[in-house]
Amino acid sequence: MSNFARHRKLRQSSGMRALVREHAWSIDDLVLPVFVQEGLQGKEEISAMPGVFHYGLDEFRREVVEISELGIPGIILFGLPAEKDELSTSAYADDGIVQQAIRAAKAENPDLVVMTDVCLCQYNPYGHCGVVRDGRIVNDESRALIAKTALSHALAGADAVAPSDMMDGRIQAIHDALEEHGLHDVVILSYAVKYASAFYGPFREAAHSAPAFGDRRTYQMDPANVREAVREAAADIAEGADMLMVKPALSYLDVTKTLRSAFSLPVVTYNVSAEYSMVKAAAANGWIDERAIVTEMLTSFKRAGADIVITYHAKDAARWYAERH
Repeated sequence: MSNFARHRKLRQSSGMRALVREHAWSIDDLVLPVFVQEGLQGKEEISAMPGVFHYGLDEFRREVVEISELGIPGIILFGLPAEKDELSTSAYADDGIVQQAIRAAKAENPDLVVMTDVCLCQYNPYGHCGVVRDGRIVNDESRALIAKTALSHALAGADAVAPSDMMDGRIQAIHDALEEHGLHDVVILSYAVKYASAFYGPFREAAHSAPAFGDRRTYQMDPANVREAVREAAADIAEGADMLMVKPALSYLDVTKTLRSAFSLPVVTYNVSAEYSMVKAAAANGWIDERAIVTEMLTSFKRAGADIVITYHAKDAARWYAERH
């Protein structure tokens, strides 16, 4: 009598493997980051991120059409202003680049879910996510401007605002501002767990937001910590967050899993710039099968518990998904 299990029985055909597959990603899980630059005509490729572009508003409208035709359900907007100042006034201006882009996206496709990155780093000369006073990033003054920025995005028509600054109390400030203005349906997607990561490198070029001094370790999380992530997420839920994000994605699958187990809110993971660029560079050299690698990565994010994946691979993934289905 055999006393060992024949596990391979369930792997003998593609049909059987499909029937017993535990996790899968779909196009409905994907959100595409998009960079919109004030004053730019057309689009310019970001050298560190092949296939990712800065868009002027004219070309951005065409991009929204393509995204919509691919069936990608949502985008997250990042703005690059023409001018920067110490109070990041372009971040919350009624005619700011993100505010204009929100209106343009909704004009092209009212059903597209438009999320916005809410931060100050692209809008001030220091490249930091908050207000700088005497060489320090001050929390409460920053929190007020973050809330003001989120409110301006919501008033422009954003479906979700996503504060990425990691200032304490900013979810409460945003929640209060939205409620006071009757914007009860605007989703707050908190970058609840954002690590001070080397995987953001190419994004610095994409967002024109490299810090002019120091780094962001006094407000972004230490990559070594997981229990702290649970505390951050719990605090944001108490303040009014509707969804929680883990950023980066690939090296923090355990953190996504931890949040999925601890909380019932939707969990989002952000497949960040260096994770994208490494795949693109290796594929360009013929070292990897890009489609197979990206598909495996997306599956791993879902397996870890992510409900939504923000990824620069979204357009390619949408095409591959359409081919499969």
